[in-house]
Amino acid sequence: MTSKVRRIIDCFSDCSGCKTCKGNARQDMLNMNQDTNCDPMLTQGVRLHIQDRYVVMDNGIIQVSLSKPGGIVTGIWYNGIDNLLEVRNKETNRGYWDLHWNEIGGKGIFDVIQGTSFRVIVENEEQVEISFTRTWNHSLEGKYIPLNIDKRFIMLRGSSGFYSYAIYEHFREWPGFELGETRITFKLRKDKFQYMAVADNRQRYMPFPDDQSNGRGVPLAYPEAVLLVNPLDQRLTGEVDDKYQYSCENKDLRVHGWICFDPPVGFWQITPSDEFRSGGPLKQNLSSHVGPTTLAMFLSSHYAGKYMVPQFEAGEPWKKVFGPIFMYFNSAAYGNDPLLLWEDAKIKMMVEVQSWPYSFPASEDFPKSEQRGNANGRILIQDRYISNYCVIASGAYVGLAPPGDAGSWQMESKNYQFWTQANEDGFFSIRNIRPGDYNLYAWVPGFIGDYRHEAVITIISGCNIEMGDVIYEPPRDGPTLWEIGIPDRSAAEFYIPDPDPKYINRLFVNHPDRFRQYGLWERYTELYPEGDLVYKIGVSDYRKDWFFAQVVRKIGDNAYQGTTWQIKFELDNVDRNGIYKLRVALASATLAELQVRVKDPNSNRPLFTTGLIGRDNAIARHGIHGIYKLYNVDIPGTRFVKGENTIFFKQPRCNSPFQGFMYDYIRLEGPSTPC
Repeated sequence: MTSKVRRIIDCFSDCSGCKTCKGNARQDMLNMNQDTNCDPMLTQGVRLHIQDRYVVMDNGIIQVSLSKPGGIVTGIWYNGIDNLLEVRNKETNRGYWDLHWNEIGGKGIFDVIQGTSFRVIVENEEQVEISFTRTWNHSLEGKYIPLNIDKRFIMLRGSSGFYSYAIYEHFREWPGFELGETRITFKLRKDKFQYMAVADNRQRYMPFPDDQSNGRGVPLAYPEAVLLVNPLDQRLTGEVDDKYQYSCENKDLRVHGWICFDPPVGFWQITPSDEFRSGGPLKQNLSSHVGPTTLAMFLSSHYAGKYMVPQFEAGEPWKKVFGPIFMYFNSAAYGNDPLLLWEDAKIKMMVEVQSWPYSFPASEDFPKSEQRGNANGRILIQDRYISNYCVIASGAYVGLAPPGDAGSWQMESKNYQFWTQANEDGFFSIRNIRPGDYNLYAWVPGFIGDYRHEAVITIISGCNIEMGDVIYEPPRDGPTLWEIGIPDRSAAEFYIPDPDPKYINRLFVNHPDRFRQYGLWERYTELYPEGDLVYKIGVSDYRKDWFFAQVVRKIGDNAYQGTTWQIKFELDNVDRNGIYKLRVALASATLAELQVRVKDPNSNRPLFTTGLIGRDNAIARHGIHGIYKLYNVDIPGTRFVKGENTIFFKQPRCNSPFQGFMYDYIRLEGPSTPC
């Protein structure tokens, strides 16, 4: 290694005019790019520069500097920008793997994962793969999570980016723990990256991190939500910023990131597979937000609560590979529209998805395509009150996840899941499944409940399992008397009010995701000042008359009251000897209780209660769903009368403005009839 390279490695990551380089390290990195013919058109081979404190991967397109042996990304050179990461931050606060954990019953600990050992796994002109490991022993008990962690970084020839993955392992003889969150975080330069893109219809100029304090922003009901009163970009005055407004479901969280306009450069995080993420395709996770920050979330309790936090007991061995994910960088010539960088990032994302599973990771713990298996079949619906024949379950979500109860995949976070969507004819093909034992799960838009195939499916290398026709019989006892909503595991079809004009994010004005506006829970009291919601079957319209969340009523400063909603309906005839069935599908619940009463809202004992349920916190975090729950309530015919009837939904818990439910779908069925 040349003396110039050594000096650059030493100074590149935290250059502030030190005596060693007199402030020229970043310029030297630019010059090194020219000196070593790193023009991407020449497809330079990958080079690895190793020094005492840093290691640099360089393929002529990008150069990535990492601390050694910590494995913290300290600098990224690309397209003339000497560091895409925030140079004002400490080196440990730029690009890193982190986790949040606790001993069982103990307090939470945040940990930026620092390696203690560095080694080269692969080094040739086509590929470099390097490893930063931290091993655990009993002397570290209580200080570090009892896991061996191996962080890997990969750079390929001709690739405008780099990959990262990690292997977490817990041995049987080690103590237990809980793992609340793990992810990769990148903190970008705030003087460069000010435009964020999460989806085609969710991209905008973002506030600066300085706007969240120093009198520029006023905290709202929780610290993450800030009203911008004097932002550096005055165009944002009066808007609300909250990182949860930019959350995404796993199935849609494939690419997101930031654009710099001078020079036109994009910084993108691409996740090509969900197999290693917790909670299945509908689990919501953070993406990018003010910082500028970009996250690759692997496991979190957001929109699920403690049910999503895996607990590992002493004596329980565990190993999991998170990733690889791809950090992609692109650029445009001056004069071209920089927003086209987003379009290019989406194309690159599709290429990465088609390339999964990658063939190049060196770890034996990451099985290649030929070491995996496939499962195929067709899913049908059998509901005799809809048709005498099986109905094609077009658009069904079908997946393999660890064995468990129906719907348990929503809370699964220790192992792997593999999902697909059935085509219009109900056929599905789940590809590239890791070897192991699974149940087949499914849910079908338009139908309530969860499907689970009873037989355990064992995947071995190279297998191709043909499952034939899979028939789902959704919960059903009798004919539909009435229904409210659409069974799609979301409350999006219900009435979502306009936000208070004081708390607007202009991005979501006239936006399909209007539920992402701040403070919508407070609108309920304003819209129903005298009494709670009353819904009349055959008269009311759920799109206009059913508030999207049954929340508490504000009755004073930090004072709240539970709410009771009414569903009124007519019955022409009543079978007093029969049992009616009320199906209540919840899209979300947060420290709430659903009490169901018939006729008398003040009866001492409800006909049914869920008890205290839910920690989704979706109301506060602008989600339109959390964890799906289906409740089935038997109502004796003696509770109904011919003519008008009323069912009361009471939610009495009222210690916080965020307690309550979001409903997915409600249906009353008549007594069962002969086939």
